[in-house]
Amino acid sequence: MSDVVNVQSTLFFETPEQIFLRVFSVIRPRTAVPMMTVKFCPFANANSFIRLEAGILEVRLTDVLRDAPAPILEALAFILISKLYRRPVPRSYSHRYRLYLNRKDVRHALHGVRKERGRKQIRHPKGKWFDLVELFEDLNIRYFHGLMTRPALGWSARPSRTTLGHYDPSHHMIVLSRVLDQEKVPRLAIEYVMFHEMLHLRYPVDHRGARRCVHTPDFKLAEKEFEQLREAKEMLKHLP
Repeated sequence: MSDVVNVQSTLFFETPEQIFLRVFSVIRPRTAVPMMTVKFCPFANANSFIRLEAGILEVRLTDVLRDAPAPILEALAFILISKLYRRPVPRSYSHRYRLYLNRKDVRHALHGVRKERGRKQIRHPKGKWFDLVELFEDLNIRYFHGLMTRPALGWSARPSRTTLGHYDPSHHMIVLSRVLDQEKVPRLAIEYVMFHEMLHLRYPVDHRGARRCVHTPDFKLAEKEFEQLREAKEMLKHLP
């Protein structure tokens, strides 16, 4: 029991560099410990990065984690170094880190940095073939009794086929992929994508412990109210 206490006590007095070096030795016990640099950077999100170049292990962490408890940095060290060497990330450390990011105060801090530092490169809502404002207001009347306040709207800067739309709560903005703004794309398909993103305003992400549920049961139930739902989804599978 005393050994466990001593290990935990040591952890709390380690610098970030010492934590990462120790974890490196655990994951790569037969590899010489490299030189290490750990920097906290003003990123616009919770992303952190690691790379090994010229014998130097460079770690860049979001400055939101500057005051994070040592066990959280230890968990992140296991995550980053495991991914660097293509090793499975230990579930216990992944759970510990997700649990911390899901804390209300941490989510609030991340929301703040995204809003302050994040830049949204979008195009005007009136596209070449479709007007997002007109689409939003039409759906607002048909499905939400005209009671939903319109967020910022815009077409994406790049025509993504993997992300057809998203709602950004930090900027209170709905963005639809420019790949949908084509003459051959049926209006019904675009209406469905907009409707889906509008539901994210009504049914926010549910945070419980380490669990983050984007599409809650209420969300999924409300989505079924969209007329011709099956047809719209099928159309999106065959975009021009």
